[in-house]
Amino acid sequence: MTTKIKSAIWFSSGLIIGVIALAFFAFTKRDGSNGAIDISGDGRLSYKWYAPQLPATLNFAGEKVPLDRWEVHERLDRELTVNYYSHGSTLYILKLTTRYFPFIEQRLKENGVPDDFKYLCIAESSLQQSVVSPTGAASFWQFMKDTGPHYGLEINDEVDERYNIVKATDAACRYFKDAKDKFGSWTAAAASYNCGQAGFANQIEFQNSTNYYDLGLPEETSRYVFRILALKYLLSNAKSFGYILESADEYKPIKTRTVEVDKTITNLADFAKEHGSTYKMLKLLNPWLRAHNLPVKAGKKYFIDFPA
Repeated sequence: MTTKIKSAIWFSSGLIIGVIALAFFAFTKRDGSNGAIDISGDGRLSYKWYAPQLPATLNFAGEKVPLDRWEVHERLDRELTVNYYSHGSTLYILKLTTRYFPFIEQRLKENGVPDDFKYLCIAESSLQQSVVSPTGAASFWQFMKDTGPHYGLEINDEVDERYNIVKATDAACRYFKDAKDKFGSWTAAAASYNCGQAGFANQIEFQNSTNYYDLGLPEETSRYVFRILALKYLLSNAKSFGYILESADEYKPIKTRTVEVDKTITNLADFAKEHGSTYKMLKLLNPWLRAHNLPVKAGKKYFIDFPA
């Protein structure tokens, strides 16, 4: 028997043994009562779905959540269960947090707003910079077109700073601080972001309470803070919940160089080429540019990012 034939026999034998061993370990039910998967008599896999465990204590922006109250406990349980089993969406959000959270966290800190509000941004947009709601609310913080300018955002046909993560976060911080001063707590400020300050003020006046957990609110607002809380708990403990994200899977912040602009740009595609880039890349890194040109008024400056 030649050496080649012997080698082939040994290789085939090893392959067969390996497949048999793999099948044994994969399909042997070691703990049928507690495992996540059962093997039925005909060999089919039967998955088990468990309710995620709620925390013993939880807070939002340092304000305690009264989990000892049954209705509060069950409302959080609902949102945690829904988000826990949204596997693909949750993994994608985790990938995006490593790109966008550094910007959001920095602006929250510099504006004196609690770090927990970054989870409100996820509740609003899932960190999708281009998302627009059916009512016209846009980008990360879902500002409406008529609301944004009240908090310092420029919004017109050529420029829409709702799509600028730094400026939009600063604008959101102005809202949160204003609402906190008006309603007395960060939790109430977060709730009002969903239904508007006027809507929330009407509810607290009618019900004679400023405590979010004591108010009977419309369905969307009654779930809103609990969704934020569920996202905070789930994403802060992602590995414990089985969401495994390796460093190579994370979306990293994009390294950029900034060009200062103080004169009108008549053609953004030509402008991008002049700076060694493309119109596509210019739009990806500067989604706040909404037209093919950029009018610049006297004394006004814009800052445009390009790949470093």
